[in-house]
Amino acid sequence: MTFGFAPSTATSAAASSVAADSVNRLARMLEPAEWASAGIPLLASPREVVSGLHSRHRPTPSTAVVAVLDHDERLTASASFVRRDTAAADGWEFRNALLAHLRRVVPHDLRRRTPVRTAVLLYCREGDERWTEEDGAWMWGLRDACTLHGLRCGAYITLTRGGWQVLGEGRGGRRPNALSAPPPLADVVAAPGPAPSRTGGGALDALRRTAAR
Repeated sequence: MTFGFAPSTATSAAASSVAADSVNRLARMLEPAEWASAGIPLLASPREVVSGLHSRHRPTPSTAVVAVLDHDERLTASASFVRRDTAAADGWEFRNALLAHLRRVVPHDLRRRTPVRTAVLLYCREGDERWTEEDGAWMWGLRDACTLHGLRCGAYITLTRGGWQVLGEGRGGRRPNALSAPPPLADVVAAPGPAPSRTGGGALDALRRTAAR
């Protein structure tokens, strides 16, 4: 004869709640294939954008930098914050954090029929360039925050020890990286390069104005 105890109703309910939360959390993330098929606009000059945000915000691991670009890829506004919660990544939490910072630095465009500005996200983290569930949650959060703020969802960029990479595009570079010391903003602006075009030079124009202040 075997003796045992049936699980209590409270224990069963708690287990069901945890399972439901896990399912919901997994639903609030985007995989690379979903992101690549979402029609995310390509950055004309991703290295300029990454270098400019790196010099401006000096991100360390667990730092997120959200930036708003106009139609000429000029920087309109940006904000950075550190993810301090060590719990499992949840796109809903990331969406709320991104939306709160967007509201602080730039007014919404919800009255426009179509978005005219684009938000991009640079996230500095540990690990290599391969996609993680945390990346998927940030992608979901960025897309949802853009919708709620009337912005166009732009690139998601990771910054690791090995360099930077625009996920879903296959474009990246070794510098800047999570370990490199950012040069002064004025040095980034003065770096030699091709003459800026209508789309490619927008980030530099914004940086020049900032460096001159």
